[in-house]
Amino acid sequence: MSSLYVYWNESNMWGLLLWRALSAWGLPHRLVRGEEIAKGLLIQKPPSALIVPGGGAKKKFEALGRDGVKAIRDYVDSGGVYLGFCGGAGLGLSGPFGLGLCPWKRRAFSERTQHFCSGHIFVRTPRPNPLIPDSLPEKPLVPVWWPARFDPEENSDISVLATYDKPGPDFWVADLPLASLPREPLKTLETTYGIHLWPHFMRDRPCIIQGSFGKGKYVLSYAHLETPDSPDANAWLAHILAVLAGVDPVAPEKTRTPAWDLENLAMRWPDPSLRTTRAVIEELIRQGEDHLLLFKRNSWLLGWRRGIPGSNINFLYSLVCQAQNLEPLLAANTYWQKHAPAFLETLERFQVGLTGYLLAERLAMTVSESSNAIPGKGLKKQREALFGPPMDYGGLYGELLTVLDELIQLLLTNQPR
Repeated sequence: MSSLYVYWNESNMWGLLLWRALSAWGLPHRLVRGEEIAKGLLIQKPPSALIVPGGGAKKKFEALGRDGVKAIRDYVDSGGVYLGFCGGAGLGLSGPFGLGLCPWKRRAFSERTQHFCSGHIFVRTPRPNPLIPDSLPEKPLVPVWWPARFDPEENSDISVLATYDKPGPDFWVADLPLASLPREPLKTLETTYGIHLWPHFMRDRPCIIQGSFGKGKYVLSYAHLETPDSPDANAWLAHILAVLAGVDPVAPEKTRTPAWDLENLAMRWPDPSLRTTRAVIEELIRQGEDHLLLFKRNSWLLGWRRGIPGSNINFLYSLVCQAQNLEPLLAANTYWQKHAPAFLETLERFQVGLTGYLLAERLAMTVSESSNAIPGKGLKKQREALFGPPMDYGGLYGELLTVLDELIQLLLTNQPR
């Protein structure tokens, strides 16, 4: 049986979630990059399926280049399987920065709060369908993390595997947990002030779709079925891989992927530079918590006040914690020893800058109505110097992320199985 390929570029934390699931199930897999795909890897050694984790669809597209985009299209057209989650789903769509496997496009946002929905949500599924296991509940509970939306095209040969229903118990809109908000008073506030917090716009909208491209097939999912410790979602993903990619079925009692407790991962690489990196990021998280800007959502995910770059901090923390948990084989150790000195210098500047930025954000909230309010332009300038432009990344954070991402891929690629 050939391996599953995981397209790694721009996946970061989302790639780790998928890697953990495939590793827990003992499924053979290989991490691949855009340049390998562009050089013909999918034709030379076709995988059982190409899986694309979440992350930025635009940067994933750019990392492929023209040859890589053509290579994926040719692979699927000749009978291959494409499975994309969130950003990977967006990559499979048509339109700018899309592979055009699916004729649907990504729907534009009419209101930005529509992109800040996260947590588990109930979905409706058509039965029977070979890609939907009989063991799933009538309305499975699946996780979404700040999903985009499909823009369906009429008369297209697309099958919808799931549509959104009602929010689950841990569903949030921005930094508001819906379960903690009294429903009737919230309705009154929405009517009185014209705000929209309850995610009515998601109900009955497609969440997971399937279709064909040439002789091949694709499944595009804005639900993160690889999310740790998410039983309905995990069982569904294992079933899809067995049916669509022909991998060995996972025993029902083993489909639930283990929880990902970043703080308590076993220490297998006690490298001093990694210890320093982790300590710095943990201190920054503590400062964010002290300023009421960050909080722990669960064992692997931070929560943050709207506008705070919490996901960026979460990415760095998850990567460094996972790096310490992996065996430092030769390629990864050589890479890290070469890059660690410059990395730590950048980290020091990042720490100083982010410490000041978090304090400025907290003060801005406090004095927003006073005559000496902190200008929003100043905060934006600070944020972009640290993290780059919105919906993208750059700045000092981009430099740090690039090094950690390469380190993680080297570590995962060479782990014994």
